[in-house]
Amino acid sequence: MRKAQSMESAVAADLAAAELDDTQSDVDAQRLPILARVYGVLVVLDGISTLPILVLSCIYAVREIAAGRVHVDALSLTFMLTALHAVVLIVNAVCLTIFGVLLLRNRRRYAARWAYVLMPLTLADGMLSLALEGLSWNILLPGIQMIILIVISVTADPALREERRLQWALRRMDERDDYESALAAGMLGRDQSGKGYIALDFFNIFWLFTIASVGGLIIETIYHFALYHGELQDRAGLLWGPFSPIYGCGAVLVTVCLNRLWKSNPFLIFCASAVIGGAFEYVTSWFMEVAFGITAWDYTGQWLSIDGRTSGKYMFFWGLIGVVWVRFLLPRMLALINRIPWKVRYSLTAACAVLMVVDIVFTLMALDCWYGRMAGQIPDSPVAMWFAEHFGDSTMADRFQTMTIDPSKAGRM
Repeated sequence: MRKAQSMESAVAADLAAAELDDTQSDVDAQRLPILARVYGVLVVLDGISTLPILVLSCIYAVREIAAGRVHVDALSLTFMLTALHAVVLIVNAVCLTIFGVLLLRNRRRYAARWAYVLMPLTLADGMLSLALEGLSWNILLPGIQMIILIVISVTADPALREERRLQWALRRMDERDDYESALAAGMLGRDQSGKGYIALDFFNIFWLFTIASVGGLIIETIYHFALYHGELQDRAGLLWGPFSPIYGCGAVLVTVCLNRLWKSNPFLIFCASAVIGGAFEYVTSWFMEVAFGITAWDYTGQWLSIDGRTSGKYMFFWGLIGVVWVRFLLPRMLALINRIPWKVRYSLTAACAVLMVVDIVFTLMALDCWYGRMAGQIPDSPVAMWFAEHFGDSTMADRFQTMTIDPSKAGRM
């Protein structure tokens, strides 16, 4: 009896997947909005004009340094950040050109995938610019580009378009059976290709980030409370709200990298997650130091400590968390995400995403002003004076209780 029921469920899931694939093919054939194609023209022109300039500038700089006409300290942090930024800009220009061509050719599915590729590159561009020049107008263009990429990915992604189509149909009381069958078969938010568990679209990724940011903060607070005999410490990572973005980013990174391994051997997931988590923790610690001179944790002296930025102990924890997350929590996270009311899921996601971006931007601005004050810079702009008044040194130290600032460690120009 159970075998028959399981076979019927499998057949229903296959039929639902086939129906969604057919509808998705119809969605792929639809034209992208005119604004997306206009943006495609702009990024193609920008890539064609910018890429040669970047490459020639790098070649010229290398020749000048090799000839001895320009003297630089190749081992200095600022030089290494500048070189890395140049590489990121070149790769970003190449990817943007390809992305623009895909938009012009209406390759909706591939354009959505390239948008997701460009998001981390744009983030790296903004973070390196922040580390070199601080928080100013230099962050504006990467910020605008990130917003455009998110909008285009949501617009172009066939899976998200299919969910919105079902939402509109529900409002008209049409095709309710399609929605209910898809929900019953567990297809909503699932990777329809069958290669991974969860669909890696903006909707799912945002809520995974948010849930993990809150959950990670709760776990870390309890862990510190138990380890230090009842000491309650504020370990939040943003100015407002119970969010620790390092756990949100870590959950997203583990999901993106290991989504296709959700049926694999747990030991393989453990090892991969330990390496990914340790590398992410190391890079995060390094960036906070070179951008703001901040030390948020120091594992010096611990087992397998690597520059005090990560250690064998916490890589082991990352491995355990990865196994639990990939094998057990992802299905429950997807079920939790799907409990968001159908009629408000996209408007609610958009509103929450805007609030999260505002929180992140204000946090970066507050940290940048804090760095400036600790470096001896007198607030000389309305923004800096506002942050000095509302988020002074004592307020920042009380909010970010695990952080210490040493401006001499930063790599700014």
